[in-house]
Amino acid sequence: MTLYPTRRDLLFSAGNGFGALALGDMLTAESRAAQQGSQNPLAPLPPHLPGTAKSVIFLFMQGGPSHLETFDNKPMLRKHDGQLLPDSLRDFDLAQINTADAKVMAPQFSFAKYGQNGQEISSLFPHLSQHADRLTIIKSMHHELFIHGSAMIMMHSGTSLLGHPSIGAWVTYGLGCESDNLPSYIAMTDSIFRNGASMYTSGFLPAVYQGTTMRAEGVPIQNLQRHADLTGREQRILLDQISSWNRRYRETRPGDSRLDARISNYELAYRMQTAAPELIDLSSETQETRQLYGVEDGPSARFGKMCLMSRRMVERGVRYVQLISGGWDAHGDCKGNHAAQAKKIDQPIAGLITDLAQRGLLDSTLLVWVGEFGRTPICQGSNGRDHHPYGFSAWLAGGGTVGGRSIGATDDFGFNAVEDRIHVNDLHATMLGLLGIDHEDLSYYFEGRDHRLTDVGGLNNLAHRLVRG
Repeated sequence: MTLYPTRRDLLFSAGNGFGALALGDMLTAESRAAQQGSQNPLAPLPPHLPGTAKSVIFLFMQGGPSHLETFDNKPMLRKHDGQLLPDSLRDFDLAQINTADAKVMAPQFSFAKYGQNGQEISSLFPHLSQHADRLTIIKSMHHELFIHGSAMIMMHSGTSLLGHPSIGAWVTYGLGCESDNLPSYIAMTDSIFRNGASMYTSGFLPAVYQGTTMRAEGVPIQNLQRHADLTGREQRILLDQISSWNRRYRETRPGDSRLDARISNYELAYRMQTAAPELIDLSSETQETRQLYGVEDGPSARFGKMCLMSRRMVERGVRYVQLISGGWDAHGDCKGNHAAQAKKIDQPIAGLITDLAQRGLLDSTLLVWVGEFGRTPICQGSNGRDHHPYGFSAWLAGGGTVGGRSIGATDDFGFNAVEDRIHVNDLHATMLGLLGIDHEDLSYYFEGRDHRLTDVGGLNNLAHRLVRG
């Protein structure tokens, strides 16, 4: 093999084989090692406090599922179906929602009580409802953002501002990675990432903490394989030479550990060439397991495969898994939309909970289900519902939480969160707390001040309550 004559040429050539982790990431990554004295920015780090969870699977329902059709039963809506809202709600000063002449729409699905404590769950979820005793349903989620884009950024980064790190990046920054051959943070979707990279960005954190997108079918990560002109041996020689140059250069820059991040990213990409294809190869899974997730055929096949892969990820030490199910934006035909969407996710998520429990992983894996907002209690058009961020639902399971209960409440019409109100910052503080991270101590200095995921919020941290029961 004839090596290129300059280091710059070699870096350019090597970049052709590692697009998944992005050469830009490698060249701009600033290692947390500068703060903590480690040569590996993704080295496992101890939590601030004893945590109950080691990993997170974040189940995001993109588009905004209706709380009134899923987990927040409101009999008053049935009683007042087709009527105007009460004056107290019609006078509510919200420019985004027409409360003046819009009429109440009854829930489009029935509710029943499940589990020892009678958790109320919609008929949309016949499989998930069997896990009622494992779910903590939060019925008082809220924020102030009415538009999809800003609301999704809020749900993923704790602010409506672009350029801030996603929660998965914060978790990776705080705890590092337990896998030698896979990224700490992986994101997947059954449709599109509606806000693009802002859904899994590292923001102003070093780029090494950004999520890696993975496909459920075909090539798991684009451009991961080595260039066709390189043999395996040649690629190894190339990487070793680049590493040698990088280490030599680093020795002349004591205290500057940015090259450590570059070196570790090159090596991770090299190892992933084998690990990533193995991850999505489900041939070793039993037929029983595949049926549990509904991956064989039908509407649940794609999301079912994503859920099964997420279990395989946490088994292999991936810290944060983000699964996105798109299509919940029910401005028209709320009933038809939600029925179709629920068929995609109900069996896979229930199967994931069952599988994690059977393998002894549920206690260490936190599951979080939420959308960017809920839907209005009043009708949009003839049978749809508009965006509604002022009161909506989420649920948590696993990760050491004690399930079988609900937290918070909206008013009788599901319009406003009125009891034990949980802001997005509170949800994020709770997630970090269950991982053993003090949300007030997890910070990063940027543009003249310390930033944190929860900013000045996160005061209603549910972590201790969820564990105590």
